[in-house]
Amino acid sequence: MAAAEVQRVPSNAGDMVRSVLQAPMPPSRSNIVTGPRNLNLTGHVGFDSLPDQLVNKSVAQGFCFNILCLGETGIGKSTLMDTLFNTHFDSTPSTHDLPGVKLRANTYELQESSVRLKLRVVDSVGFGDQINKEDSWKSIVDYIDNQFEAFLSEELKIKRSLFNYHDSRIHACLYFIAPTGHSLKALDLMTMKKLDNKVNIIPIIAKADTITKAELQKFKAKIMSELKANGVNIYNFPTDDQTVADTNNVMNGHLPFAVVGSSDEVKIGNKMMKARQYPWGTVQVENENHCDFVKLREMLIRTNMEDLRETTHSQHYELYRRHKLENMGFSDDESKSLSETYEQKRQEHISELQKKEEEMRQSFVIKVKEKEAELKEAEKELHASFDSLKRQHGDQKKKIEDSKKRLEDEINLFNQRKAQHSANASTLGKKKK
Repeated sequence: MAAAEVQRVPSNAGDMVRSVLQAPMPPSRSNIVTGPRNLNLTGHVGFDSLPDQLVNKSVAQGFCFNILCLGETGIGKSTLMDTLFNTHFDSTPSTHDLPGVKLRANTYELQESSVRLKLRVVDSVGFGDQINKEDSWKSIVDYIDNQFEAFLSEELKIKRSLFNYHDSRIHACLYFIAPTGHSLKALDLMTMKKLDNKVNIIPIIAKADTITKAELQKFKAKIMSELKANGVNIYNFPTDDQTVADTNNVMNGHLPFAVVGSSDEVKIGNKMMKARQYPWGTVQVENENHCDFVKLREMLIRTNMEDLRETTHSQHYELYRRHKLENMGFSDDESKSLSETYEQKRQEHISELQKKEEEMRQSFVIKVKEKEAELKEAEKELHASFDSLKRQHGDQKKKIEDSKKRLEDEINLFNQRKAQHSANASTLGKKKK
């Protein structure tokens, strides 16, 4: 107790006032430190291993990446996927006579070194094959929204398992453009406009070996000018990361990529290389002087795959999620809690149900009254018909009775004449005798 400082307890009101006045004033708000303080460590702690822990956990969990291949039938979507990932995916050739656009998804487990990748390839079947292409984009938009809805439903569950949930949201859309050399088709512009706020669009010119280099450069410039003029936002490779900013900035100037795909290997010099052979020469897939396949692979897989995944989650999914929750009645208004918002939405839902119930009741009453009126009219017509038949029956009965009476009179008259005739004949017989 000797080392401790003992504060005297005031014994009266005066002492209490003096003790309050002599007490140190609390620090003003201007002296309160609101931000974090920087401190120097005097020794090793160990949290510098957090990046390594994150890497190890991510590698153990594995990664997922979902690609939507969107383009006309026979434009080379499956061949390009096989070439990109150096494997052979399951693909079934599609016909051109399908009544509508369908999406066919296949999931594959790939492994490179110690990294496992769950790849989902979604192929558009029958796109651009119909005479009426007005709603060709609708099934694609519905599919993307359904994947967002599935993830949101899992996220809103009371007992959720996002760790084990297979994310099926589309991270990249490779839009295959036919190498016409002129301009984009109306279907291409309409579809990309409907998708640009839902998915990362990377436009590519398929089968680029069918047009000359001069035509290809003009075609690229024409495509980009049309996209800009129509307000279509494609995915731009990020330039905020200094390690890849220069490369991505250069590659943004090469869009759309002109690619050639091939799973055939041709011996060129002493090496076997993927190429396409023609009577006039050989097109090497991985030769940057021949096509942009290497640029596409570098940007899509080796440099920006994680940014595509992050952009899908932070931009496209967040936009869908915000609109969905706003439609459900939720908002960022801090004056209302979650329970209050839920109760308000619940009351609105109950009121809407009661309103619909009252409308159904009124509609039912009106229909019953209309039916009653119809039945009364039918009954009235039935009574009228019965009275008419009754009168007809009476008239016919009277006619029959009159006919019967006339017939009886005729019979009586006949009998009288017969009796008279018999009497006359008897009298004549007696006279002859």
